[in-house]
Amino acid sequence: MPVPNQTLDWSEIQVGDELPALEIAVTATVVVAGAIATRDFMPVHHDREYANSQGAPNIFMNIMTDTGYCSRFLTDWAGPEAMVKRLAIRLGVPAYAGSTLVYTGTVSVKSQVDGAGIVEVTFKATNDQGDHISGTAVLDLPMRGGQR
Repeated sequence: MPVPNQTLDWSEIQVGDELPALEIAVTATVVVAGAIATRDFMPVHHDREYANSQGAPNIFMNIMTDTGYCSRFLTDWAGPEAMVKRLAIRLGVPAYAGSTLVYTGTVSVKSQVDGAGIVEVTFKATNDQGDHISGTAVLDLPMRGGQR
């Protein structure tokens, strides 16, 4: 999904609009780099032998990295001026190194609050085991065009 260089206009968004899918290859490098960047030194995120000893087949992504990818999914769609006001996620199956995550989402609510163009999105990230993340987000978008 190319990152837009223009932020979406709130007035042009409709409830039911689908966000373009985002695919993330969960490589060992992605898992380890995310853990280091978020200062999560738990061995299940960088030491395969330790992860195996805990019953996991491989190292797996941490929740802070997941949160970052959720924000990226939303802002890649909405554009650089969009503000993520609320992000709520629930973890499901793990994202092990060697898997692929596919993020999908739908606009579920559109409203105006105190003059701001608010869009709520329901989304999930899935892999070969099922739903890795399910969540909702509230974004504030500019209102340039006609209001609906």
